[in-house]
Amino acid sequence: MNKLQIVKVTVDELHELQKISKATFIETFEAVNSTENMTQYLEESLSLKQLTLELKNENSNFYFAKFECEIIGYMKLNIGDAQTELKQENSLEIERIYVLKSFHGHKVGQMLFNEILELAKKNKFDFIWLGVWEENPRAIRFYEKNGFVVFDKHIFKLGEDEQTDLMMKLML
Repeated sequence: MNKLQIVKVTVDELHELQKISKATFIETFEAVNSTENMTQYLEESLSLKQLTLELKNENSNFYFAKFECEIIGYMKLNIGDAQTELKQENSLEIERIYVLKSFHGHKVGQMLFNEILELAKKNKFDFIWLGVWEENPRAIRFYEKNGFVVFDKHIFKLGEDEQTDLMMKLML
């Protein structure tokens, strides 16, 4: 994957962001959630209106993972008051890292994470944190392998379903 590019998403790429967001979310969670809850989440959280608000927030940044000009994944990072929980000035939240299933096993997630680590160190954050669904063992293993430890739990609403996320932290 030496042709992988990680590029910051602009408002002009809103439709591409929505497309990769929906595609990866569906691939990851459709088989283990109800159609109604998935539809509600996709329509509310990944609507063009919501994504526009998030893209325009100066404390949130989206990045595409591109391979040979094809968008194969993305990530969303939050600082300051854009963070979903902690909202601490010295922390960086990974809200989303998603990669198309056809590119799983190609270290794309690791390359995205390595980029996050560089950004966090360059900006002198004390720690990186995230929430990951307790029913997603693949993601949990990935974060544990990268040094994250569980420090709390919180509720993530997928439609009407309240799901428990493990909150994980990596001290820098």
